[in-house]
Amino acid sequence: MSEVERNSRQRRWRLVLGSDPRPPASPAGSLEGLDVQLQGHDQEMDRVLQALYDSDRKSGLGSSSPKVNRWLGDIRRFFPTSVVRLMQKDAIERLKLNEMLLQPETLETVEADVHLVATLLSLKSVIPEKTRDTARRVVRKVVDEIEQRLRNRLTSAVRGALDHATRSQRPRPQEIDWHRTIRKNLKNYLPQQKTVIPAQLVGHGRKQSGLRDVILCVDQSGSMATSVVYAGIFGSVLASLRSLKTQMVVFDTEVVDLTDHLQDPIDLLFGTQLGGGTDINRAIGYCQSRITRPACTTLILITDLFEGGDADQFVRRIAQLTASGVMVICLLALSDEGTPSYHQPLAAKLSALGVVSFACTPDLFPELLAAALKKEDLSLWAARHQVLIRESGHIETSDDSLQIHL
Repeated sequence: MSEVERNSRQRRWRLVLGSDPRPPASPAGSLEGLDVQLQGHDQEMDRVLQALYDSDRKSGLGSSSPKVNRWLGDIRRFFPTSVVRLMQKDAIERLKLNEMLLQPETLETVEADVHLVATLLSLKSVIPEKTRDTARRVVRKVVDEIEQRLRNRLTSAVRGALDHATRSQRPRPQEIDWHRTIRKNLKNYLPQQKTVIPAQLVGHGRKQSGLRDVILCVDQSGSMATSVVYAGIFGSVLASLRSLKTQMVVFDTEVVDLTDHLQDPIDLLFGTQLGGGTDINRAIGYCQSRITRPACTTLILITDLFEGGDADQFVRRIAQLTASGVMVICLLALSDEGTPSYHQPLAAKLSALGVVSFACTPDLFPELLAAALKKEDLSLWAARHQVLIRESGHIETSDDSLQIHL
């Protein structure tokens, strides 16, 4: 190893381990003499890291807004966006810096993402009047970015599923899908006449308002914060589709119907109340009362299944819903992090009823919903996504985008 390579390696270890480094042994041997003197850019970067990760520090970044603002500006200068978001999240969790989000000048410098939105929603009851407009702007910016990324994928998946479900084999002339009809009848091509005999017609299907009913029933306990954000965004997009009748219900120990707020995801999200207990049975009872067409209804329950209410009654309600023809899906999480901690015995009881418990990323949700609307076998659908079956009955994809409890 050259002297330049050795110095570069020691510099990196020094930034990773801090000012009192005791590096572990490496394949090349023990790293000794790590009393590296950082200078310039490295020294400034070390100061930023020390403010957050120095284990001896007790007071954190302090309550001074200018000091916090400078720190937020520094991490944006030294690190890429993905790392900035991670450090912000660590600062809020490790140093209890929720108060930094209550100042509009601080909030404007934060790198916004879905975790920050979840934090702001949990703080909404204590956000001072002077900060509320800024908080709503931050939330709207993130929501708009996520919606722009996912809207087309979701609407295309849903419309494709509904077109497939309503495609008619005896269409009226104005309903004929000529492209599909020609492809289906290519075997009837007559070379002499250079024509295709359309022995079987394929139709677009009739467009009907409220062709399918979708109910999002979302656990708003603190552990489900990012799932609430994504569910709110998806709910608003689904509500804009005329072929769906979409309802959204959130719950802790109480049940709140936010269907009237689906037209504006910001109003909807600020209508949630993150934290509190969990009464899934009560929420499912309310949803059950809102179902008028069981065979045309998909109920998506988003919860980690830690039931604080009557678990046995909850299972009986799910059994009644599935027996009546409702497609019930349990999402253990709708987030980028993968499977959370969840109540496995209750997931197993749902599995016995034919209800599969998922944890999936937002990117995979459109395809999942499309499969549900087409009433596909979701176990087979999971298998098509390279799902790995484990002896415990818990299966998951290799890329952590989907995990299922059978």
